[in-house]
Formats: sequence, structure tokens, C-alpha cells
Amino acid sequence: MRPGVLWLVAGLSLSIAGCATTQPETNQPPPPLSEASFNSRILELENQLVQQCDTHTQLQERQLDQQKTLTADMREVGSLLRYLRQDVQQLEARGEEPVIIREECEIDESLTTKTLVGRSEWVGLPSLGTYLKARVDSGANTSSLSAAEITRFERDGENWVRFKLALNEDDVAVESQRGEWIEAPIVRRVRIVQASGEDSRPVISLLMTLGPIRENVEFTLNDRSHLDYPVLLGRRFLMDIAVIDVADTYLHDRPEFPGGEPAEQAAEDEAVDEDDSEE
Repeated sequence: MRPGVLWLVAGLSLSIAGCATTQPETNQPPPPLSEASFNSRILELENQLVQQCDTHTQLQERQLDQQKTLTADMREVGSLLRYLRQDVQQLEARGEEPVIIREECEIDESLTTKTLVGRSEWVGLPSLGTYLKARVDSGANTSSLSAAEITRFERDGENWVRFKLALNEDDVAVESQRGEWIEAPIVRRVRIVQASGEDSRPVISLLMTLGPIRENVEFTLNDRSHLDYPVLLGRRFLMDIAVIDVADTYLHDRPEFPGGEPAEQAAEDEAVDEDDSEE
């Protein structure tokens, strides 16, 4: 019989003897254990022991590999530190200060083709003959123009709209254009969902200027006279042509129109926008 088996037999014998001293006596003797059953059980225990040893050996090998990898990394870092220390010592010996080179960020080339605008800007509406203050808001989808007395009508089989600019006393505009009727074809309609209910608003297209930008912009028409800005510029306008610097305002000069104030006088009107929060 193999030595390992002899040790297992001895262990089992001691276990059986120990159990015999602690268990209560019974009248019935334990069933006899055949040699085949005994050998089968011993073989099963031996196989389990071998599997546990194999698992433990594999775990030790993985830990050893990880330790070797960490040791190699530490040696490499130590070598780099030694070279760095030598370079610093050489610079100090020559009386030179170490030069820190910072990696430059790559510049998105698409940004160089876009116009930078502030969170508030002057816009010009050549077809209306006036300039207005605009709030730039990427959170809004479509731009909006303050309008009152909106009347829909039909012209040559197409839907048109007639309206006046809805301006309050504080809104800056060319005075001769206040109260003038404006007519434009309806491009489309948008549905606005608010807490008070749904609202359908007409959308028109107007030529607008903002600094170097000269684009046809779609505006929804609704009364903004209770707000600080008669014009709101949304992300449909900003897309592909402008980016916002929210920390600055009025980066571009106010356009000039007949009957309006010179552009150099715009600073007085801009100074009142210290608190330009809007609903």
C-alpha cells in the first residue's frame, strides 16, 4: 500500500476511535466496511487532496508572476528617476533652471471657422430697418422675435403673417420703426408646450446680421415684451457658424441704420445689462 494511503488510514482510524469515545453507546453494531468500499473512499480522498494541491500550486505561480512584473516595473521607474536626478544635477551645476515643457492641446480646426459671440449681442434686421438686443441661448432650439398684433392672412395662395414689433420702453431700437407693420410669409409652424397649455406659433425667415455673420434666420413670433431681450437666438442659428463665450457680452459692434444711433454710442445702452437673467 502507498505511504499516502497509510497516512490517510491512520487518520481515519484515529477519527473513528475519537468518535467512539464521545458518541453514546448503541445496541446495534456499525455495519461492516468492505475492502472495496474502503479503497474507493481512500481513492476519492486522495484525488481531492491532489486537486487542492494543484489549485494551490497554480495560485502560487500566478502570484509569483505578478510579483515579477511589479518588480520589473519598480526597477524601470527607479532607473528613470536616477536619470532624471542626474539631468537635474547637471543643470544645477551649470547654473540653469529646469525647463518644464507642457504638452499643447490640439485645436479643433472647425472652431477657427466659427464666429465667437457673447451671451448677449446686437443684431441687425435689414428688412425691418432696426437693430435689437439679442440673448444667445443654446438651450433654445429655434430663435424668437418679439411680436404683437399677429394676424395671419393669405396672399397668392400662400400663408402670410402681419405683425408689429412688441417692444417695451427699455428696449433699444430705431425709433422710426416702432409701431410699423411688418409682413412676411410663414415658413412653418411650431407647437410650444408650456405649463399653461399648448401654443402654435408661426415661423418666419428674416435676414439678420451679427458682426461678420449675415444669414437668413428662422424666428418664431411671440410677445417677449415682458422679458429683457426682444430677440432670442437658439442653436439652429448657432449650428456650424458660431460658438458662445458665456463669460462675455457684446463682442461685436452694433449695426447702424438710418434714423438710429451711431455704433459708438452703444456702450451706454449695454451698461444697463449688468443683470441679464431671463426666464
